[in-house]
Order: sequence, then C-alpha cells, then structure tokens
Amino acid sequence: MNRFARFAILIVSVLIVGWVGIGHVLGRSADEKGYKSLIVYGEVLQKIQQDYVDEPNMHLVTAGSLHGLLESLDSESSYLTPREFTEYKQKSSNPATGESGLNLSKRSGYVVVTSVLPDSPAEKAGLHSGDFLESIAGFTTREMSVGQAKNLLAGQPGTAVKVGAIRHGRTEPEEIEIVRQKLATPKLIVQKVDNETIAFRFPTLDAGRAEEVRTRLLEAQKEGISRVILDVRDCGRGQDSEAIAIARLFISSGNLTTLKGQTVPEQVFSAEPVKVVWKGPVSVLTEVTTTGAAEVLASAFANTKRGDIVGERTFGLASGQKLIPLEDGAALILTVANYYNADGKSILEEGVAPTEVVRAASSFNDDSEDGDDSAATTGAQKELSPSPRPLSPDDPVLRRALELFKAPVKKAA
Repeated sequence: MNRFARFAILIVSVLIVGWVGIGHVLGRSADEKGYKSLIVYGEVLQKIQQDYVDEPNMHLVTAGSLHGLLESLDSESSYLTPREFTEYKQKSSNPATGESGLNLSKRSGYVVVTSVLPDSPAEKAGLHSGDFLESIAGFTTREMSVGQAKNLLAGQPGTAVKVGAIRHGRTEPEEIEIVRQKLATPKLIVQKVDNETIAFRFPTLDAGRAEEVRTRLLEAQKEGISRVILDVRDCGRGQDSEAIAIARLFISSGNLTTLKGQTVPEQVFSAEPVKVVWKGPVSVLTEVTTTGAAEVLASAFANTKRGDIVGERTFGLASGQKLIPLEDGAALILTVANYYNADGKSILEEGVAPTEVVRAASSFNDDSEDGDDSAATTGAQKELSPSPRPLSPDDPVLRRALELFKAPVKKAA
C-alpha cells in the first residue's frame, strides 16, 4: 500500500470518527449505541491499518467486515460487493439462467444444503440434504453469505461449477461437479395412500399450487376420500402467499400467521371460511428440510390447531427480505420482517415444532429441544435420503400420521 493510500484511509477513518462525534454532540440521532459502534469501527480500522503485521488490503478488510456484520444478523441477510451485485442483477434478470437446484442456509459457519430439488443438477450430482459445502467455485464458504453462494451456483445452462461437499462420517470435502441447467417447476405429487387417504407432496410452493390443491381436493371428495396428508418435507422454495392460500382451503377460523418487522407494518393473515373446501381430518408432515414458505404453511396449521404436525422441527427460515442497492454499487439483501408462531416467537428463531415428534432414521437436525448442539458445532451431520422420498408404509412419519387418524376424532378449527 503506497503512502497516499495509507494517508487517505487514515483521513477517512478520522472523518468517520469526527462526523460521528459531532453528530452525537448536536443530537442528530437518539441512538447513542449506533454512534458508539461507528466510533469503535473507525478506531478498529485505524489500528488494523497502522499496526497489523503486514500491510493489509483495506478493500478486503472492509468487505469482510460488512459480510460479517450482515451474517451476524441471520443466515438470510447478505452483503454483495459492487461486482457481485452486478452479476446478481445479470443472472436474476436473465430467464435462461441455469441453476443447481440446491436450497441453502448456513450452519457452523459454512453453507449447508437444506434440501435438493427433485431431478435437478444437484440431485443428479449426488448431493443430499445435510451436506456441508466447504467451498463453491474454489472459494471457501466460511466467509460466504447465502446470497453469495447462490450467485456463484447460478450461471449459463450447460456450464459446470465445482463444490467441496463434506458428507456424513467424513472430515474431508469431496469435490463434486454440478452442471447447471434451466429448471422446470417441479410437479405436485398426489398419491392415494389407502382407500381413505390422499397425500400431497410439495417439492415447492410455486405460484398456482393453491389452485391445483383445491382442484384435487374437490376430486378427492367425489372419490370418497376422507383424510388428507400434506407432506412439506424437503420443500424449500415457494411463495408465502401460496402457503397462506393453501392453508385457507382447510382452516375455517383463527389467525394463520403474523408478519412484522421494524419498518414493516404488522400483517395478520386470518382464515377465510368462504375459501374452505376440506373440513375432514388433515395432517402435515415436517422435518428440518422444511424451510421458508413451507414453514408458513405448517405454522398456520399449528397456530390454529387444525390437525397434527407430524415429524421434526422445521429449520427456521420463514422471513421476508428486501434488496437495498447502495451508492457505491454494492447491495444488501436484508431481512426486514419475520413470520411468527402463536407463542409470539419468530419462525426464524425457533422453526415450527411438531405436535407429534417422529425422528426420521437419519437427519442432520440436532433438535434444540434437548439443548444438544454438538453435531452442529463440530460440523458433523447425519446423512439424509435423496429427495424425493417415496411415500410408502415404511415411512415412519407417514405411518404415524395414519395411526393418528385412527385416534379419537379432533374437532376441526
């Protein structure tokens, strides 16, 4: 770093501290903690520039601090550098952009696969829910946001991206090549489990799902079906509005969920009796691979006590993000609102708890209920079956849901 650059950084740091100090004296903000944080940031920046063992790349230092700042909030908030934001806009605006089919979050500091879309490049490459991605395209995910990871995984159809995946029982990453492709919307899987029961398996909750479910429910009634199972395991994509619309097909009264944030007015989504088409017994199957809109759907049933939630606690990702461009060409993907359970806690904080716990034969979820977080802290995880999981009598979660249907009938909401 040359003398001029060193001097410029020092001056900028002094100006930050000076501006913050003056603003505080003049009372331009009531938030003293914010001013104190900025003062500390400027001081740390100065010390790094002056005293670090080598001359630091201050551009990387600043970008790294911003990544850490956003990641400290939640796994869905991200900082995109000007270059990354330019790529993000190009890829998101191009309808032909290829994808991997991975749904992601962060755990133990690394990017983790929460679920895999059926028939996607990721599934064909052998990736499973619970796999940790130690690297993507040669970059470690230790300091990578979910937004950055998704950016790297997207690209021209037919091109390949390599990931380093840490599998169950292994400590070293396995290099896997994913060939991107344009993904079609996965089909809703509707399966007759027995003479009385029909199951809906949701790989996604894309636009139009609610109307599709409505049509199939009306057909099921004509066929003499009396019980319904909604399987949202491995469901990690979709629209919150579809989740609410599907819930309204079953729930006749009560508040389904609440969405609110510091700058987002509270929205209470209630049941609408005129939209109900199914009044018979219903159960929802969940596990840690249930994320996002699927959690909103599960929470609606839990909040109104309309049927059993069978399986495991969901991951905890249901929230609303806002893309905020910055003056220098960078951008923030910032969580601005959360969905809430009936107990007042956000789904992002605690997920959706089942009313009937059934642990799958394999799961990377440690279930915070017992307080044991050893697997998460060591980076170990248990291997999950590839999606889509077949609905069969051998499925312990499905089997338990069917048993509960035979228990004394519970009054619908």
